[in-house]
Amino acid sequence: MDLDHVRVGLLEAAPDAILAVSAEGRIVLVNAQAVRLFGYARDELVGARIETLVPERYRAGHPGHRERYLSEPRPRPMGAGMQLAARRRDGSEFPADISLSAREIEGTTLVAVAVRDVSEQLELRTERERLRARSERERLEAQLNQAQRMESLGQLAGGVAHDFNNLLGVMLNYTSFVAEHIDEVAASSTDVRWREVRRDIGQVLRAGQRATQLTHQLLAFGRREVVRPRVINVNTVVTEVEQMLRRALGEHIRMHLSLARGLWSVLADPGQLEQVLVNLAVNARDAMPDGGTLTIDTAEVVVDASSHPTRPDLTPGRYVQIRVSDTGSGIPADIAERVFEPFFTTKPKGQGSGLGLATVYGIVTQVGGDVWADSVLGAGTTFTVLLPATDDTAPVMSHETAPAPRRGGGETVLVVEDEDALRDVTQRILARSGYQVLTAASGPEALKIAEGEHHIDLLLTDVIMPHMLGQELAARMREVRPGIPILYMSGYAQPVLASQGTLDPGVSLVEKPFSDSTLLDQVRAVLDAA
Repeated sequence: MDLDHVRVGLLEAAPDAILAVSAEGRIVLVNAQAVRLFGYARDELVGARIETLVPERYRAGHPGHRERYLSEPRPRPMGAGMQLAARRRDGSEFPADISLSAREIEGTTLVAVAVRDVSEQLELRTERERLRARSERERLEAQLNQAQRMESLGQLAGGVAHDFNNLLGVMLNYTSFVAEHIDEVAASSTDVRWREVRRDIGQVLRAGQRATQLTHQLLAFGRREVVRPRVINVNTVVTEVEQMLRRALGEHIRMHLSLARGLWSVLADPGQLEQVLVNLAVNARDAMPDGGTLTIDTAEVVVDASSHPTRPDLTPGRYVQIRVSDTGSGIPADIAERVFEPFFTTKPKGQGSGLGLATVYGIVTQVGGDVWADSVLGAGTTFTVLLPATDDTAPVMSHETAPAPRRGGGETVLVVEDEDALRDVTQRILARSGYQVLTAASGPEALKIAEGEHHIDLLLTDVIMPHMLGQELAARMREVRPGIPILYMSGYAQPVLASQGTLDPGVSLVEKPFSDSTLLDQVRAVLDAA
């Protein structure tokens, strides 16, 4: 076998352009691919300077690169980490990968240069990057659209809740008045029909209380619920709600708790956290109609830029993690992104309001946390909740029985409410508990009363009113009556809330729809503090 002939054949068949270059920079050998790639005839290349194939802007510095390479010749890529280019006969340029190796032949050093056109690879890489960027842009746009949709729905929910809470306040309190009278009559009458009427009234009250819970869910979803946060231990809340969860789940579902010891504290409203746990547990129960296992576990996690790549808006830091997992049917991929939307439900008509998970979303995000679902069809779903940790230590939670509301001592309360029926029922609650009551249907009317000679101990004003909002009325009232205590009442308290849904400093609020005891407690507390 003629090995020289074989070597020449392999050189000519090589897929890369191969050139042999002398120490002086002259081309002494080329293969067929070099001829095709650069567009020169073979005899044009042989004997030419290698700088002929170098773009003009790089030619001046090329001899220096060649000399540095020859001072320590070894096989290596040229321009490591750089994008190189080569020049064709027609002056066009192309991106190139260039590898060098040196060999001593008959006392002369020759450098073998392998050149590969990487135009297609770069185009493919560019296309991949473009597709990746488009995918990321579409993901971010989808998140933005969802956030905007949630915000719009939240605004709608807040407006609905405001009007609905006014109506509920009238219905519940007048129904309570009727129930009191029926109780008195039923206690002294032998006619069983009175007891039947009392049971009927009880059903009306219970329905009104359920409606109240729905409005609170609407506000919580829209992040417009009044939050009263304090430093709490998540494990304590989970433990205290455990028995209620077991009753809600039923005997066909096993519940298992796995709570991390020494858990960091969080700053949250314990009542809202209980609502999160109950809603997630009930959602899991409905996914396991034939029974299964519900697991609640807690842990400490530290979030950094790389730990949750699918949650780019999650602020790095320390979090307390709550996971609620079930062994149910799982969530289909086509609806997984919609589970936190209000009124979206896969349950049959009449069996779900579609507010449970929306409420969870609103509560968790309002305190700066995050919540998401991971699901496998037929294998179950895990909801993960992250709540920001705090360095403060949670106190021991107290469960003292609330004392009966204290009666008034003849103090005068100015009630400002634009809803006639609610203004009347508020006046009635206060008057029969020992307060003197003045009423006004608007801010301007209230100011006229304040400018008169009436003694006023407390301003009790609605937050949302036509002509003048409650905050503006309070500010102008204090110009007329410096130092007068203010108690707001509202079913939609957004104008007096701070950025995180908490009350502004020094602001007192009774939420609609309120019971008589709740209203009297708040009035007494504000008067005593003053």
